[in-house]
Amino acid sequence: MDKTYNINGGYKPTLKRNADLDGPDFFPTPAWATYALIENEEFKGDMWECACGNGAMSKVLERTGAKVRSSDLYDRGYGDFGVDFLEEKYISNNIITNPPYNSAEGFVRKGLELSRNKFSLLLRLAFLEGINRQKTIFSKQPPSRVWVFSERITFYPEGAEIKGSGTTAYAWFVWDKDAPAGTELKWFEPGYKEKYGQNQL
Repeated sequence: MDKTYNINGGYKPTLKRNADLDGPDFFPTPAWATYALIENEEFKGDMWECACGNGAMSKVLERTGAKVRSSDLYDRGYGDFGVDFLEEKYISNNIITNPPYNSAEGFVRKGLELSRNKFSLLLRLAFLEGINRQKTIFSKQPPSRVWVFSERITFYPEGAEIKGSGTTAYAWFVWDKDAPAGTELKWFEPGYKEKYGQNQL
């Protein structure tokens, strides 16, 4: 059994995409994408980056001055490893992460359970589509805000030469426990990529 997650939160079959394993299929989050979130959303209390990888996102979150817990299923050199988020019972005021490719729906369910205030996931904008997600997430616990990137995010393997631009649209999906019902669609102002660069930190 390949112990990476599948779309519904369990472990996936061996032949599926293994983007959450060690090696060249690991794509850290550019720092500017995390700065866009923390400069537009207010977070009170501690934070938990539960798929921290090499700490690319955690290091930006730590600059807010908040207490940040960092964990991952695999050891990529940062935070606590061997931590299966989908089996966790740890409660945090805020959970912020870029989840493994195949496990977003499972992360939504668990994140809503374990976050007191806000739960934020960096996802493909196309996550808004899908009959199953409409039935299991968006009709029952839709995000409070969806922040769409005006600039395209490009994910590179760790240590790769940074050039070119991505072709996939991404957004931050934010569940805010204190927000009124409904989903607000918002756009980040352009300029974060130029301000913070494409590097992981």
